[in-house]
Amino acid sequence: MEEFFQQLTNGLAVGGIYALIALGYTMVYGVLKLINFAHGDLFTIGAYLGLTLLVSMGLFDKIGPLPAVILLAIMVMILVAIIGAILERVAYRPLRQSPRLSAVVSALGASIFFQNAIMAIYSPKFLVYPHNILPRTVVNIMGLDIPVMRIIMFATSLVLMAALYFFIQKTKIGTAIRAAAIDQGAAKLMGINVDRVIMLVFCIGPALGGAAGLMVGLYYGQINFSMGWMFGLKAFTAAILGGIGNIPGAMVGGLLLGVIEALGAAYISIAWKDAIAFCVLILILIVRPTGLLGERVAEKV
Repeated sequence: MEEFFQQLTNGLAVGGIYALIALGYTMVYGVLKLINFAHGDLFTIGAYLGLTLLVSMGLFDKIGPLPAVILLAIMVMILVAIIGAILERVAYRPLRQSPRLSAVVSALGASIFFQNAIMAIYSPKFLVYPHNILPRTVVNIMGLDIPVMRIIMFATSLVLMAALYFFIQKTKIGTAIRAAAIDQGAAKLMGINVDRVIMLVFCIGPALGGAAGLMVGLYYGQINFSMGWMFGLKAFTAAILGGIGNIPGAMVGGLLLGVIEALGAAYISIAWKDAIAFCVLILILIVRPTGLLGERVAEKV
């Protein structure tokens, strides 16, 4: 049972990362009905920006570990949000009235551009975060030794997801985002600036992805220019698993996918963990094609 709970906590921590990235996919799809294939690379940019700021500014020596991590996360989220806004303005907005295939090709082109830009600026090699930045101690909870970093990752993911859910459900701007997702034409008639809403979505999603990239760098200790491909694919799977276009669905799908992967790696084989996750996805889509929580679809009368 101890191994089961260890893998469960590990799966929840990694699943929180998947959920944060999946939120970017599902928000963009909810408003534009478009899959942003460059989103995984924005996650990678967050990891690299985090390493750059960490090394160049020396925050941990100046203000201490916890304030440094918080400040670093805020800076990374802001910078990746700006990149996301530029991406929307350059790669997607000019093609909004074009056939959907044009936007898909543009997204793939942006992904290739970001990946090669990272490789050219840094290097194709793995880069390593400084060791012993955060405590590697464990906390004993009901007889179970859980690494502090695992708790921090899961708690941070929950806080960010809860903040996003509150923002979308309880604020006027969140209402505007939901209105634009239901019917952009009607939203314009109600005085909502749909272009600003879409740009805001392209800021929020990448910001969450950038925070996830920073957490992956701090947790695993090394990053690579191509890591956004696999993490992005897993997050996209999580979004479909929970119900593409559904924000709570992306959260649930990410956590569930992380737990399935962790348990599959522990009890079957680590070599089969990816295959197990995708097999579960196929099974759920056969039984419930709209995902676990289903896509939100407005009924027009």
